[in-house]
Amino acid sequence: MPSVAEQLKAERERQERTVHDVANVTNIKTDHIRALESGDWDAFGAQVYIRGFTRTYAKELRLDIPRIMSELETELGASEDYSAPPPLTGRRKGPLDFITLWLSRVRWQWMFPILIGLAVLVAGWMGYRSWVSSRIVSGGTGTPARSVLAPTPTPATVPLGNALRPLPKKPLNAQAPLPTNATTPPARTR
Repeated sequence: MPSVAEQLKAERERQERTVHDVANVTNIKTDHIRALESGDWDAFGAQVYIRGFTRTYAKELRLDIPRIMSELETELGASEDYSAPPPLTGRRKGPLDFITLWLSRVRWQWMFPILIGLAVLVAGWMGYRSWVSSRIVSGGTGTPARSVLAPTPTPATVPLGNALRPLPKKPLNAQAPLPTNATTPPARTR
């Protein structure tokens, strides 16, 4: 009795179809079709892909799907790699698994508007508290309050040639004294 892989390949060749033709119709990669036809089960990531691709391929070739699937199960059962179903719990669950499981159970259709409403209420409460504290510091007047800890601004030093004494418009000769910010004019020397 031919294997499932041989039956699939023989039927495709009997219908005179290429691997690319079947791949275009079934949306199965050509590498996977070749692996199905050669019986290379290690080319698939999981047993579910073997079963699903075989079912789709057999349906496209118009084969007897229940018979093909039962033969596939016996072939996979004879192999030690595919005889037992894969374990459902392969590793110990961590805190991230717990959090994602909890978040997947939340009904976000009604939880999201509630969270937005709470955020608006918290922002409004914080704004109100800030407004009340600014009114208390300013003494209830309409002027904004100055912080008690903020230092008063100090005037910056004025560079030469400021508005107190503008620079002359004509060029200075080398013997003329340089302008300063002094309030009294410098003494002239001869």
